Order: sequence, then C-alpha cells, then structure tokens
Amino acid sequence: MKKLLIVVDMQNDFIDAALGTPEAVAIVEAVKEKIRSYPAENVIATMDTHGEDYLKTQEGRNLPVTHCVKGTDGWQIRPDIAELLTGARIYEKPAFGSTALAADLKALSEKEDLELELVGLCTDICVVSNALLLKAAMPEVRIFVDAACCAGVTPEKHQAALETMRSCQIYVVNG
Repeated sequence: MKKLLIVVDMQNDFIDAALGTPEAVAIVEAVKEKIRSYPAENVIATMDTHGEDYLKTQEGRNLPVTHCVKGTDGWQIRPDIAELLTGARIYEKPAFGSTALAADLKALSEKEDLELELVGLCTDICVVSNALLLKAAMPEVRIFVDAACCAGVTPEKHQAALETMRSCQIYVVNG
C-alpha cells in the first residue's frame, strides 16, 4: 500500500501574513515533522492561487482580503516547509479544493492501493474541501487528517470541520 501525504496550503498568507493566525503559526513545526516522516516522493502539496482580480471573484466578494496572489510573497509556501518539499508534486488551485488532485489520485488508486493523510490550512476551508473531494472520488481509500497538523480560521471552526470529516468517514487522528 502506498501512503501519501497531502500538505494543504502552508503558504505565508495563511500562516503569518494576510490571513495568518496564532494557531497556524503553532502547527508549523508539527507539519515539518510530518513531512519528514514520509519519503519525499510520497508528499504532495497544494497552493491556494489567485490572480490580481481576486476581489472580483465570488470568493473575493465573500472574503474581501486579498491573499495568495500568484507570484507574491504571501503566495509562496513558507520557506522552511518549501525546502522539505523538493520533489513533491505541487497543485496550484484557484478554489478551496483541487479537482485535479482528486482526479490524479483517483487514477493512481485504480492502479495501486492508496492511503492518504492530509495536513495544513485551513481545516474548515481547504483541508475539509480537499478531504471531501478525495473521499467522493475514492470512497474505498482510507483518508486521514492529522488534527495536530491543521489549524482553522478559529479553534471552533477547526473542531467543527474535524467533526464534519469524521461524519464522512475520514479518520481524524490527534484530535
């Protein structure tokens, strides 16, 4: 069985810049340890990726904080995490979840048995969105989320997202 780690949106804007939180900063070391625990070729990352027109998009109208604009410092994966992702496949995604990631992993799951683990930011937006897309695409694949390596917009929303994922048969560990 191939075990893959999906590192969701560990970008500067979500950690300690435009949309950063103390909870996001607090998980950085745990995420780095988690990445180190996987073979480099078994790590995948996602990057929230917006254009200069972000505030004109539906998301931008509902969350009017410009963030993760491609090419900016805020869009970059935090440097100490990025250096651990050498060789990782990185998916840029314009929305909360990556349909390309789900499609690629579904195709891979048809060739070999997979187990997936997700970590990253934000639990209640992009982590839950990707976990549910992956579960919908591959209902028989075991999917885990490490709560100690995730942070939500608020601690309450983090807990609510974990409960939602549990309800959908995603295994939540360390939380």
